[in-house]
Amino acid sequence: MITTTCLLILAYILVGKDIKPLLKKLKNVDWQSVFSEVFDKIKIYSKKVGRVATKTLLTFYFVLKDGDLSLTEKAMIYGCILYVISPVSIIPQSVFKILGVMDESAAVLFVYKKIKSKITPTIMEDVECTLNKWFDEVKYIEVE
Repeated sequence: MITTTCLLILAYILVGKDIKPLLKKLKNVDWQSVFSEVFDKIKIYSKKVGRVATKTLLTFYFVLKDGDLSLTEKAMIYGCILYVISPVSIIPQSVFKILGVMDESAAVLFVYKKIKSKITPTIMEDVECTLNKWFDEVKYIEVE
């Protein structure tokens, strides 16, 4: 229910529809349990798409987890992360090639513009640290 509602909220905001009835469904959500579920999904997704594609979603995750957000912002971020990770797409990439990437890109860009002021240096440090752990970034020192 949470996933569907958040995806609908994101879609409704994108097309300018009223989201108040949908927000009522999220009033009693335990967002702490949502955080760990989202983190696990991003980790699995990261193995398929790599570091660069994962960075934005991790940034959204840490804003979601760390930030002082409205219910609308939480729903948008959660909906966006799940839409990007989901194998289901409004415009399938397998059929429409580059157009198939554009719906996810539009959602990411829209949400990023809405929350960019909430991205702090601490959040970016957390993102980089997590990416380094997941992708085993090892710094090599040249020996002369």
